[in-house]
Amino acid sequence: MRQTVIALGAHVFDVQVRPVEAIPEGQGAALVDQIRFSPAGAAAGTALTLAKLGAGVRTAGAVGADPIGDLLLSMLAAHGVDTSLVVRRDDTQTSASVLPIRPDGSRPAFHVLGANIAYGPDDAPHTEIARTGHLHMGAPELMGGEAAAKILAPARAAGVVTSADLLASGDSNLFDWIAPALPYLDHLLPNEEQVLGLTGAATLEDGARRFLAAGVDCVAATRGARGALVVTADEVIEVPAFAVDVVDTTGCGDAFSAGFLRGLGLGRSLRECAVLGCAAAALVARGLGSDHGEFDLAAADAFAATAPVLEPR
Repeated sequence: MRQTVIALGAHVFDVQVRPVEAIPEGQGAALVDQIRFSPAGAAAGTALTLAKLGAGVRTAGAVGADPIGDLLLSMLAAHGVDTSLVVRRDDTQTSASVLPIRPDGSRPAFHVLGANIAYGPDDAPHTEIARTGHLHMGAPELMGGEAAAKILAPARAAGVVTSADLLASGDSNLFDWIAPALPYLDHLLPNEEQVLGLTGAATLEDGARRFLAAGVDCVAATRGARGALVVTADEVIEVPAFAVDVVDTTGCGDAFSAGFLRGLGLGRSLRECAVLGCAAAALVARGLGSDHGEFDLAAADAFAATAPVLEPR
C-alpha cells in the first residue's frame, strides 16, 4: 500500500562534522573522523524517511538556484522523493546548516535561513495538495500561522489529512504567531522542549492540551531518550524510546514524524504509529546525518519488534 504525501516547507542542506568537542581558536585546526552532508529540514528530512518507509512522497518549498540547491534536490530524488513542486529562487541561497556533532551525539548548529523564509501561500501547489492524501507542513512558523492557514484550510476542506512539525525552539511568543494554523491540523508533531516553551505549561501533557484547545486534534510529541507522548481529547499514550548507541541526533525528530505519518497512512493505531516513529528515529540516530540507514518499512517493523527499549527515567 502506498501513501501519497506532500511534505511542504523547510528544505535544508546539512553539513555534519564529527566528533567536535570544541571549536579551535584563531586559525587553529582539528582532525575529525567524518565530514558528510545530507538533505534535511522539517519537510525534506521527513520526506526522505517517508520514502524509505515506502510512502509516495513529493516535496514543496523553496531552494536557491545554486549548487547547494542542485545537490539537495538530487539527493532527495535519489531516495525516491519527487521534488518537482520545489521552487527555485535566484535572489537567495539554499538554506543550509553546519552541525558540529559532539561525542554524545548532540549538536549545536550554524544556520542560514535562506530560501525557506521566502516561501508562502502564493507559492504553494494548491491543486496538487487537494489531490493528495496527506499534507505535512514542515516548520509553519517560518511563514506564520495566518499564511500557513491559507494552505492548510483549503487542504482540510478538500479532505486532505494534515500535520505539521516545528523547527524553531520553544518561545512563548511563537504560540500566538502560529495559532491561526492550529485549527486546521489533524496532527502536530513537536518535541517536548517546543511544547513546554511555547505554552509555558508545567508538564508535557498540559502543554499538549493547550494545543488541543487551540484546535489541533492530536499532539504526538517526542521526548528524546524517554520516547514519545501522544495526546488526544480521549487518550494519553506513552511510548518508550529504543535503546541504541547514539551517533548523531540530527534528523531524529523528522524520522519520528515520518514513521508516525507512515503508520497513519497504513491505518495503524496511534500507539503503533508512535512506535514506528520511535523505531525510525532510533535507526537514524545510529549514524551520521538525517539520511542515515538503509532500512525500509519491514526492517523498521522488525527492529521495533525486537530491539530493547529504554527504561523510563
